[in-house]
Amino acid sequence: MFTEIKSKCENEMNGTLEYLRHEFSTLRTGRASVTLLDGIKVDYYGTQTPLSQVSSVSVPEARLIVIQPWEKKMLGVIEKAIMASDLSLNPNNDGQVIRIPIPAMTDERRKEMVKFAHKLAEEAKVSIRNHRREVNTVIKKSESDGNISKDNVADGLDEIQEITDKYIKRIDEAIKTKEKEILEI
Repeated sequence: MFTEIKSKCENEMNGTLEYLRHEFSTLRTGRASVTLLDGIKVDYYGTQTPLSQVSSVSVPEARLIVIQPWEKKMLGVIEKAIMASDLSLNPNNDGQVIRIPIPAMTDERRKEMVKFAHKLAEEAKVSIRNHRREVNTVIKKSESDGNISKDNVADGLDEIQEITDKYIKRIDEAIKTKEKEILEI
């Protein structure tokens, strides 16, 4: 029974970490990345479709994203979707491809992005701690129901704390890496 609880807890904490990494991948840094456009959806025959499913997206240079739609008539739709997004990007449509220059970020904007990244990391840590609290409650309830001994409860709580510490450390490493990436000129 405890193995199931521990496994479920670890899966939930891993899900939180993966979600944080995904959120970090969409944060704008000073360099171009195809993941920057992951959240953009375009109207494709009446269906909101991810940009990556209607075009080829590449990064030929450090500060340039190139979008090659599979259908030329999608150029205008893609351009409008990018301008409507909150990414503050200015796409250039030449009739064949869309080029998006990624401007260098100001120091002020970099600091804002770092602050936002830290906020996301803190939210992830809170989520990890909430998972720990839920599992600890289940373990303690099992003891009060007479399903496990006091020694096993103490061991279980210690193991859950070790798992929690491991994921908190991974979040700290992720934010440190992202901060370095954002502040890089």
